Amino acid sequence: MNSNMEKPYVVGIDIGGTNTVFGIVDARGTIIASSSIKTAGHPTVEEYADEVCKNLLPLIIANGGVDKIRGIGIGAPNGNYYTGTIEFAPNLPWKGILPLAAMFEERLGIPTALTNDANAAAIGEMTYGAARGMKDFIMITLGTGVGSGIVINGQMVYGHDGFAGELGHVIARRGGRVCGCGRKGCLETYCSATGVARTARELLAARTDASLLRNIPAENITSKDVYDAAVKGDALAQEIFDFTGNILGEALADAIAFSSPEAIVLFGGLAKSGDYIMKPIQKSIDENILNIYRGKAKLLVSELKDSDAAVLGASALAWELKDLKE
Repeated sequence: MNSNMEKPYVVGIDIGGTNTVFGIVDARGTIIASSSIKTAGHPTVEEYADEVCKNLLPLIIANGGVDKIRGIGIGAPNGNYYTGTIEFAPNLPWKGILPLAAMFEERLGIPTALTNDANAAAIGEMTYGAARGMKDFIMITLGTGVGSGIVINGQMVYGHDGFAGELGHVIARRGGRVCGCGRKGCLETYCSATGVARTARELLAARTDASLLRNIPAENITSKDVYDAAVKGDALAQEIFDFTGNILGEALADAIAFSSPEAIVLFGGLAKSGDYIMKPIQKSIDENILNIYRGKAKLLVSELKDSDAAVLGASALAWELKDLKE
């Protein structure tokens, strides 16, 4: 127990396609210091790791130095908990297999664990959020892509290779939209924030009815624009949410059949669209679910602030990590 007292903090790092957010977290789950950098714009992953460390180190020093940090946890796209590597992440600028956990250990001398970003969010939700006390739940992250973290019997599902739980790459529509993974029709191409923007462009091109979205250059439309238009009563924008929610609900009905979760927790910007997205998802789940599961899985929205959940979840990995090594 002694080392706990000497090392009261952990670091959580969330690597997103756009931003990398990092924070120092105490045992209560309070982020006592945090900052971020842009993920892209670093020609090599080494330069990227240097830049993160350059910005993280002053925070560590201001809070008592490296000796006060028990471990670092990283959540990243295509992150593998078993190997500490990021492997072939389509939404990151560097290709191949990136030994990121080792790179941070090397630079900072602090033990480091790494997992998939959606798994990190699930661990954050289980430790500090809507899934507290739950043994079976599925976390769905709706960001640049669609990620999922699956908890069964109180344990994160990693599978035999460290990559289990890629519900974003279940096929929602055979022969459908081309995905960044090289396949067609993945759930991610329809239900991510990027997918929503894609749906908006397709509908606007195929139709002539008036919409506030026509005031924005098509290539600049974001899921936030669709939400803003829906709030103003825009019928086309509401239809985009109906379309998106319907496809996501179908996929969730399938996921429920697989692991019968107590809850599905939605996380990310899209989940903040309230009833516009939640009602169509729930309706679609109800229409597509096997009757033995009807009404059993709660559909919840994350209780944690976007950046916080991922950082907290990643940091929770670090508490466990030191126990493993000791």
